[in-house]
Amino acid sequence: MEYLVFSLLFIVIHTAAYIVAGVIALKISKDLYEEKNRVLDYMRNMSNPGESLHVQKWFVPAQLLRGLLMSIVLYPVIGFLGELSFGLRFLFLAGLMFIYTDLACAVPFLNNIEGFVYMKSRYVKKELFGKLYLETLIYSVLFALFSAWALF
Repeated sequence: MEYLVFSLLFIVIHTAAYIVAGVIALKISKDLYEEKNRVLDYMRNMSNPGESLHVQKWFVPAQLLRGLLMSIVLYPVIGFLGELSFGLRFLFLAGLMFIYTDLACAVPFLNNIEGFVYMKSRYVKKELFGKLYLETLIYSVLFALFSAWALF
């Protein structure tokens, strides 16, 4: 039962933090996600009704699944994390989310290590890092704050 409650809370916190960070990022960096000449031209165009509808349809189920999978990975360390101070839990969870879900992610993207190695230079531009990291930082901080407080 402890694991089920942990996973449910984790899923809610992850999904809420992801939505808030995404909304803020989309407002600031529409040029990455919308219009024909967007920077992320390999991703669905959020200004195209059909493509946007696909994202709207699958966004929440995808985040629920991601939250569940990420929560399960933490099962072996739940007790250990509960023994840490709030500050250390926050730093661990923020670092975990920022580093594992973004910076050191195995899938190449514009603002991660693998992207720097494998992506074409037209995608890897310094001016994009701030916009992309803003979303990741907001998500990581929100997730870590609420998780460090509510999960342990």
